[in-house]
Amino acid sequence: MESRLRVNFPPDPNPRKLRFVPPPGTCDTHFHVYGPPHLFPYVEERLYTPPAAPIEHWFLIAKAVGIERGILVQPNVHGFAPAVTLDAVARSDGRLRGMIRADPSLTAADVKALHEKGVRGIRFNFARHLGGKFDADRFRKIVGTVAPQGWPVDLHIDADLIEERAELIRWVPVPVVIDHFGRVDGRLGVDQPAFRVLLDLVGEGNVYVKISGADRLMARGSRYDNVVALARALIARAPDRIVWGTDWPHSNVFEPNRTPNDGDLMNMMLDFAPDEAVRHKILVDTPAKLFGFD
Repeated sequence: MESRLRVNFPPDPNPRKLRFVPPPGTCDTHFHVYGPPHLFPYVEERLYTPPAAPIEHWFLIAKAVGIERGILVQPNVHGFAPAVTLDAVARSDGRLRGMIRADPSLTAADVKALHEKGVRGIRFNFARHLGGKFDADRFRKIVGTVAPQGWPVDLHIDADLIEERAELIRWVPVPVVIDHFGRVDGRLGVDQPAFRVLLDLVGEGNVYVKISGADRLMARGSRYDNVVALARALIARAPDRIVWGTDWPHSNVFEPNRTPNDGDLMNMMLDFAPDEAVRHKILVDTPAKLFGFD
């Protein structure tokens, strides 16, 4: 009960000025929407309580930082019910795709119906701090259910599990997207074993990595130059299989003065990918192909 009642700080409503112009079609491949809870209630068994962050607020932030498209990732606080995600996608004029949580009760008919409503991915939570547990049999079953629609399989996974489960990740017959730099420890640099495995996977064809959550790495002690080095190594290994996201509204922030600014996060792309053509791939081309934008 105590952990469930932890309350997040709200996002920064004033993005700082951009130092470059994001290209048309720029896609935020990782953001969440919370509520408003009187319309879309939070589940009782949640681990934290975020302030309301409705889709209208994301649209304002997106406009301020040059984002035209997005992948709305279903948050844990709404459980498996996809109503909040489907509502936002339906009101987006084609700008959004949805990514739902890995519900073991999903049927092939459910997946087909959700696909028609704009869902284009399924997310597994294997991060221990969010109660994630790796169940290989359940993983295979759910992947088998969604694979006929070609949905990407998204993994929020701890770095040591990437090492342990590399062969299972290779087995997945659809694209695999690994969140937040694979949750590696940025302080350990590009030669740490978990990151070397991540580099191997992203170079092998069906694995993509989100260079999102840089603030998460820095909150755990990484210097910014460590994060830049990780991003550049991933991009050098597979520039066509890297995507970016804001992680708005930053539900990992429970302390004052730690909320990242979304303008700053977008500006990091100048350091991650100094080449304009490579940035275009990361921000536009790859997410358009991966998530089915026209």
